[in-house]
Amino acid sequence: MLKKEILKHILIWTGAVAGLVAVFFLMYFFLWQNNGNDSRTYDIELNDADWKSGNPEAKIVLVEYSDFQCPACAVYFSVVDQLLKDYSDDILFVYRHFPLRTIHPHAEIAAYAAEAAGRQGKFWEMYEKLFRSQALWSLEKNAKQTFLGYANELGLAETKFLEDLESNTVKEKVIKDYQFGLRIQINATPTFFLNGKKLQNPAGYEAFKKIIDSELNR
Repeated sequence: MLKKEILKHILIWTGAVAGLVAVFFLMYFFLWQNNGNDSRTYDIELNDADWKSGNPEAKIVLVEYSDFQCPACAVYFSVVDQLLKDYSDDILFVYRHFPLRTIHPHAEIAAYAAEAAGRQGKFWEMYEKLFRSQALWSLEKNAKQTFLGYANELGLAETKFLEDLESNTVKEKVIKDYQFGLRIQINATPTFFLNGKKLQNPAGYEAFKKIIDSELNR
């Protein structure tokens, strides 16, 4: 009986250790996959459907794959916003959708809302509203109604906004962004590319500014 109890405890502890090893391995693998230390230059293939802000002739093209319900993306929203103000002539910023549907249940419809607003010339205004109020609508059961409220605040035509929100054109645009992101091995948000090179997410504004300055001085 004592031997059986000892064996039982050994098996339990062995399982626990194996589980911890597996967790640490997965954490290491995930971080390694997302660390951005990638020497390749990706062909991001900008197109007319992309949402762009800044100087089209800028030396720096900053592309972000993002999820409106991702808390980290909301943090970087403020960083990017400040960069665009401080480097207005030096950066072309491109926003692309990468909704993490399995963990962010409202991410996809938030992307549709931004696209629907964009069809009435208010993409960037909706983009800002979604990120600044993320903590509120992320907790709601019916985010669609909240997004309709934002559309009204922005002066959008309600009927058209709702039609576009459900349209295949809008959904296909989000899917296209997402699928291209998969092709270039994106697995986390936000993911930034600076002139085609994947960045390790900078630790705040000053770190990002240092990267921008370095690229401008090349």
